[in-house]
Amino acid sequence: MNAQTPTPDATARNKTAAPSGGKPDWAKSDRQLGRELRAASGQPLRPRRWPWVVGAVLVVAAGGLGYYATQRAPTPPEVAAAPPALVMQINPDEMAVLAPQTLERRVRATGTLSPWRNTQLSSQTNGEVQVVAVRPGDSVQAGALLVQLDIETLTLDLDQAHSNERATQAQLELAEVQLDRVRALVDRGVTTSSSLDEAQNAVTQARASLDALQDQVASAELRLRNATVRAPFAGVIASRAVEPGQYVGIGTPLVSLVDLTTVELRANAAVGDGALLHQGQTVQVTVDGVETRRFEGHVARINPVAQEGTRTVPVYVTIDNSDGVLLGGMFATAQVVVEAAADAIAVPTVALREDVNGPYVLRIDGDRLARAGVVTGGTWSGGLTRIAEGLGAGDRVVTAPLPSLRPGDRIDLVGN
Repeated sequence: MNAQTPTPDATARNKTAAPSGGKPDWAKSDRQLGRELRAASGQPLRPRRWPWVVGAVLVVAAGGLGYYATQRAPTPPEVAAAPPALVMQINPDEMAVLAPQTLERRVRATGTLSPWRNTQLSSQTNGEVQVVAVRPGDSVQAGALLVQLDIETLTLDLDQAHSNERATQAQLELAEVQLDRVRALVDRGVTTSSSLDEAQNAVTQARASLDALQDQVASAELRLRNATVRAPFAGVIASRAVEPGQYVGIGTPLVSLVDLTTVELRANAAVGDGALLHQGQTVQVTVDGVETRRFEGHVARINPVAQEGTRTVPVYVTIDNSDGVLLGGMFATAQVVVEAAADAIAVPTVALREDVNGPYVLRIDGDRLARAGVVTGGTWSGGLTRIAEGLGAGDRVVTAPLPSLRPGDRIDLVGN
């Protein structure tokens, strides 16, 4: 057999296809085959970049994980410093120094003021108005002329009544003379007793006619007097209803007169307070429009029956108004003193506190607050509670409702 000599391409291909310990060509990737062919032909190999890229990515990822772990790691606990002791400040209007005072219980009532005396003067006769001497707001004295009606007709009526009276008086005197004559004749037996009866009857009739005419005279005099209207008491004219030249009849309103030297408060109190009220009690009155003054009055009357629907009791209070400050129709509030306690120790009700041991207040003891247990004596007007035991004059206490304060707290009195 003749041996065949292999060609160079076949030799190279065999070497490439089956190097010692290498992979066969069919198991190699296109990238690996390409590198081997370039190496066999003497061409330079391209550097492999992906390992460096992968390495860089791994380095960046490792750095990020380290930063995240650093940020997420718990910080070591710090040793907390002990807080400084708190000092609570108390303002001057949040505390008080206790002193004896007079406590009062009061009943409240509201209503309107009205003049103590108020009269509407009306005409008591017929006639024409000649003079109206006053206008609303004028002050007048008792007996002052207010309205003058025409008196001419009334004067004539009075004169006629006097004339009739005198004529009848003369007839009566004549009848009495005749009666005396008839009696004398009867005594002598000259005339009969029937003549005496007739004479006696004539006297009786004349006397009756004279009495009637005298009444007419008195009536005419009264009408004449009523034509002049005068003030029945000193006061102020509240209204004027007529003018000169107007004809009025009996009952026509002329003027109204009020007396404001004393005013009356017609107030309504709660029906539950009615039993606490009695005549003569002192009343403190405040009036809308005169807030700067407080007026004193007294209970004059108490209605015995509560008003239906409102469940209130009408109370009438008289108030001195000699200076004329108060006017009719003003709205007023009355505080009736129903009970009083002198030289009492009291604190605002809002200053009281409660714990398992009972009521107490915060007493200021130096720069600390102390618990002061108390025995209360009921609530009084002005939002005060009487302290029967536990506190005395001169004690300083917290009067404001400050829930953050506790017994034992350190305090600082502002402005002390």
